[in-house]
Amino acid sequence: MECAGAARAAGADDDHAEPSGALIMTKLTTRASFALFVLFAINLLNFFDRQLPGALGEPIRREFHLSDTALGSLGTVFTLIYALVGLPFGRISDKWYRTRLIAAGTAAWSILTAASGLAQNYLQMFVARLGVGVGEATCAPAGQSLIGDLYPPHARSRAMGIFMLGLPAGLFLAYMTAGTLGARFGWRATFLVACVPGLVFALLALCIREPARGALELAAPIAAPIATSIAIPGAAVRSPFAAVLSLPTMWWIILSGIFHNFNMYAINSFQSPFLQRFHAMSLKEASTVSAISIGAVGAVGLLGGGWLADKLSAKRRNGRLLLAAGCMAIAAPCILLALNQPKGAITAFMLLMMMGTMTMYVYYATVYAAIQEVIEPRLRGTAVAIYFCCMYILGASLGPLVTGMLSDQFARAAMQTAGAAAMTDAYKAIGLHSAMYLIPVLAVLASLVLFAASQTLEKDIRRQQAAVG
Repeated sequence: MECAGAARAAGADDDHAEPSGALIMTKLTTRASFALFVLFAINLLNFFDRQLPGALGEPIRREFHLSDTALGSLGTVFTLIYALVGLPFGRISDKWYRTRLIAAGTAAWSILTAASGLAQNYLQMFVARLGVGVGEATCAPAGQSLIGDLYPPHARSRAMGIFMLGLPAGLFLAYMTAGTLGARFGWRATFLVACVPGLVFALLALCIREPARGALELAAPIAAPIATSIAIPGAAVRSPFAAVLSLPTMWWIILSGIFHNFNMYAINSFQSPFLQRFHAMSLKEASTVSAISIGAVGAVGLLGGGWLADKLSAKRRNGRLLLAAGCMAIAAPCILLALNQPKGAITAFMLLMMMGTMTMYVYYATVYAAIQEVIEPRLRGTAVAIYFCCMYILGASLGPLVTGMLSDQFARAAMQTAGAAAMTDAYKAIGLHSAMYLIPVLAVLASLVLFAASQTLEKDIRRQQAAVG
């Protein structure tokens, strides 16, 4: 709380000093950069802690004697609770200090991640992941709402790209940590170590000064905490959920999120087990391949996609969504070809998967910025919470579960076809390989609905502007 108090005191000093316009802009830029760094780090830890069960899926499955359906359920229960509590957290982030909400959530999920490493059975792990989901649900609505008020429209895609860079960076570190600490000291050590940086950045979140809501939409300086923003219609205030869902663009974006996040969570949960079963790799080898092909390449997609999206949106208002649709159309055949590689063709698999996931990451820098653009400033936290609730319940939560169920079904079919009496890892490899072919199909569908969203965006923005005016 000392940081928060210092920030408020600094704000009071600024008000009495009457600094020049250049000095004000420099201070605002510095504050925004610091805030973005802290939010990026927290988002990185968000995905790092979230991905650990997937990166360490095989040793966890073996210790607790789990089926793929049960293993996938760890991801499903996390995303379901994340989605459900995200809605009230979204409303809180539109009304309360977003920095304090993020700090409390980060501390909570970090402690519960450590509790996951102490679990003695599947039920204890299951409950701990529920708690992690509650804590992490504070990050996206409050974090994205903060960025919307820290950066002007022309710079939001790049800022959002940096924030979402925490996703591939978190996945990369999760896989690399699993391949080093997990392989050497066991899977529990990785969960315990993950707690420490989370508590540190929870404190740093309190050092972020709360920006005024909607000030940059009017090109006004950010001055006081929790200041009022531009006026929005009374109907939107009384029925915020109805106001957000009255926009066709939001429906298309929500549908795209369902398809995209089904794929991302299926890949995150099962690529490492797939490599260990189908391509006979060790935990360390599979973790390294996944760290690069799922994690590291995401930085290129996010930063390059954010830069290109800002350029395109300056020429065409729907440029961000057109770029997202095109990149998703490229991802589908790349992932299909990666899955078609024969056993042992690791290099080809890795290169194709890198291209597929890199283009999929463009989604975050483009679509998330489009939400900020089409939604009124004081409803952005609510809009992000609605989007996350729908795409997590109907997409991300089903990705690991459905893939795991299909894997078990295909494995049983392979065992029966072979006339075997017992399930072996060879049949589990066949089952998981077959189940993952659903991913490129859904990538094609995501591309189509993103194109549909690009066709309604401009009309919805004009409608919002008319309502405010």
